[in-house]
Amino acid sequence: MENIIVEGHLRKIPPTKKHTATVIFNHGLGQYSATWAHVVLHALVPHMPHVLWILPQSIDRLVTFSQGQRRPAWFNIWQLPPHPNEYDEIGISESIAVIENIILGQVYSGIDSRKIVLVGFSQGAALSLMVGLTTLHDLGGIVSLSGWIPHRVRDQMITGLDLPVLWCHGANDNDIPDSYAEDAISFMRHTLQIPGQYLTYKRYEDLAHAINDVELDDLASWLLQTLN
Repeated sequence: MENIIVEGHLRKIPPTKKHTATVIFNHGLGQYSATWAHVVLHALVPHMPHVLWILPQSIDRLVTFSQGQRRPAWFNIWQLPPHPNEYDEIGISESIAVIENIILGQVYSGIDSRKIVLVGFSQGAALSLMVGLTTLHDLGGIVSLSGWIPHRVRDQMITGLDLPVLWCHGANDNDIPDSYAEDAISFMRHTLQIPGQYLTYKRYEDLAHAINDVELDDLASWLLQTLN
């Protein structure tokens, strides 16, 4: 793990060639960026030597779904699957600001915002989508791994974006059912008017609320095409 640098709440995996693109990877509820850093380091980094990987760690929050216990969380969740009316305004606003500041730091360092991609798993995917579909930065794309788009934030999202989105979802996901994925894809296509050629939906049979090697291969291929 010597290639992983810890800077405060961020874990970074630096590029081994000239830095021309950045991927910000947001973990899920109750997870730690260190776990995902190990996955990224072995499954994705070897394919993209020009990419800086940034994996932020959320603060611990009181999570209603977890009987009020403190867990790493980007925002509070009351139940799974999430109810359409759930909305932790403070938590969501704080976490969006964290990711926006990381994006801004990359832009200030000289990286073209169109070479910055947001990736997330589950709650981290929801955060990535909320940032990517509301930010004024012209991003390179968004990847949702087993995610959803919270309903209460949808009226704040920008229409007419030419923004590549990769959506990966397990067909047997009970925490975030694939019906949430289909709803989100429909919302992006018809309400946000993102052209269909920018939306890629990958559905994995026999996969629950998790990732597998096929999904990681699809993610690597999409990132290579998007950040080339």
